[in-house]
Amino acid sequence: MVFLVGALTGAIGMREGLHAQLHRNAAYWRGDKAEFSYEQLKTELNLTPEQSDRLKTILDDFVKYHEDLEAQIEDVRATGRNRIVQILTPEQRQRFEKLSNQLPAR
Repeated sequence: MVFLVGALTGAIGMREGLHAQLHRNAAYWRGDKAEFSYEQLKTELNLTPEQSDRLKTILDDFVKYHEDLEAQIEDVRATGRNRIVQILTPEQRQRFEKLSNQLPAR
């Protein structure tokens, strides 16, 4: 049980770190944070209309790629969780659910 809780804690730590990093990157390109936004790059770099269109496509592609990665990561999490639950006794499953419910919401 100690090993399982340790493994779960490590997996959660990695998950949260990776998840946060992916969100920072997507926010960066979407302009959600005070870094670069499409409008800022368009204006500050004095982009031509063709460059602006190409930049918009690149940024849209990046956001779509990020969303696809998030969906894949969620599938991996669900698979891992299901595999863990399958090896647990009913009592352990209850404790596992309780531990899982204590995690911060994403």
